Amino acid sequence: MGHHLVKRDVKSCRELLADYQAGKQAFGAEKLHFSGTGSRDVYNITAPFEDDGELVIAGRVESRDTEHSHVYFFVNRGGEWMVRPNSPVFELQDPFFTRIGGELVLGGVEIFPHPEIKDALGWRTVFYKGKTISSLSKFAVGPDGMKDLRLVELKDHRIGVFTRPQGDKGGRGKIGFAKIDRLEDLTVELIDDVPLLSGQFTDDEWGGVNEVHLLSNGLLGVLGHIASFDEEGNRHYYPMTFVLDPETEAFSDISLIAVRDNFLPGEAKRPDLADVVFSGGLVRKEDGTADLYAGISDAEAQKITIDDPFLPYEA
Repeated sequence: MGHHLVKRDVKSCRELLADYQAGKQAFGAEKLHFSGTGSRDVYNITAPFEDDGELVIAGRVESRDTEHSHVYFFVNRGGEWMVRPNSPVFELQDPFFTRIGGELVLGGVEIFPHPEIKDALGWRTVFYKGKTISSLSKFAVGPDGMKDLRLVELKDHRIGVFTRPQGDKGGRGKIGFAKIDRLEDLTVELIDDVPLLSGQFTDDEWGGVNEVHLLSNGLLGVLGHIASFDEEGNRHYYPMTFVLDPETEAFSDISLIAVRDNFLPGEAKRPDLADVVFSGGLVRKEDGTADLYAGISDAEAQKITIDDPFLPYEA
């Protein structure tokens, strides 16, 4: 399994795009339809996960002209995802989930008035845990200014921590990785000290982790995004994957798994966000494919099917 995890070179979005377009494309795109949130958009969703015996999607819900968002929980009723009755609503952006120690861990991004810059917003990642959605309570907060903080339970029941510092340490955003023994060890100080995985992004591009899958052999299948600005200042976000060995911390090259054009046409929050695909979550299936759930252009949610990107690493 080791030879797969040789990191070769840093590739730009443009090079990764060329590689992707030369290979097999994603297929079977469909829009997810949500109800119960009025005229607000639902985007940057999680993949469906089980709670109290039924499949639930958490989604970012907000009006087109603001970034003040709430996370709602939706259940599928006749092909439509409806707001789940009696479920909590969180004042967060970009929800994500995992399971650690038999509990549901749910996180998202909290925005708050910036402590130094007038009329600006700061943000941080917050974590909740509980046996079910209805019993979630807050247990950890990440450093101010950090999104894309993710946790995963490892085969030995330790916890992998993926970080994404920006600024002096991470530039526009690079990925770090460390292991902790238990959730109580997840402190701002620890997160700030996590070393970066080297050679994943050029300095004018950035990326982050969205969801982590523990593979059958203990390797970690990482679903994330890589992003760039073009000359006009438009943003380009591409869903990508790589695989990391939590023991040796060796990791594979990044590969794109879908592009905006694979999905159905739709609206965008702003013109500069038209080419944004936000990796929500991946559901691996028995037939060797996987469904990618994604936020599209910061305005809607879609799913698409791809070849399971992690299967070759389990062989």
